[in-house]
Amino acid sequence: MPTAEVACRQRLRTLGVDFEARPAEKDETGCSTPYPISVRTLGKDIALEPEALMNCAMTEAAARFVAGVVAPAAKREFGAELKSISQASAYVCRPRNGTTKLSEHAFGNALDIARFNLSDGKAVDVILRPEEREARFLGAVRKAACGPFKTVLGPGNPDHDTHFHLDLAPRKHSGTVCE
Repeated sequence: MPTAEVACRQRLRTLGVDFEARPAEKDETGCSTPYPISVRTLGKDIALEPEALMNCAMTEAAARFVAGVVAPAAKREFGAELKSISQASAYVCRPRNGTTKLSEHAFGNALDIARFNLSDGKAVDVILRPEEREARFLGAVRKAACGPFKTVLGPGNPDHDTHFHLDLAPRKHSGTVCE
């Protein structure tokens, strides 16, 4: 395993991420993640449901984002702790919708978030027209995601009305796509 991968996994442990190494994924269409991990939490007290197969860099970006942005925003807006995140998709060998180009999901380099679950039992679904408080929370999360992630798609973008798509797609000039 490359040194950078070992170091990334150590940073995940420091962040309190619960994960397990899995065998490499590779197929004849080009889908590949050489060092996947199955992620159960994105921090000490924040479950990922169901667990997700991702690469280490994507897991680290998601864990740091959840700890630094999502959890504080939930506490600020709703007065409750972030308990878990319901994911809709992580590693899956498939092309982008409507194209033949492989999705970042095909490299374990993307995470789709459908719901944020709070300690008081409240669930905040990622939807096109949320109520006012939920809209503030989701808007703050979406805006802050444009920076640590290279692609941020969500409600209002075709095919993303029920989730946030976050990925680390390499882009020319270190650009970011936020829609």
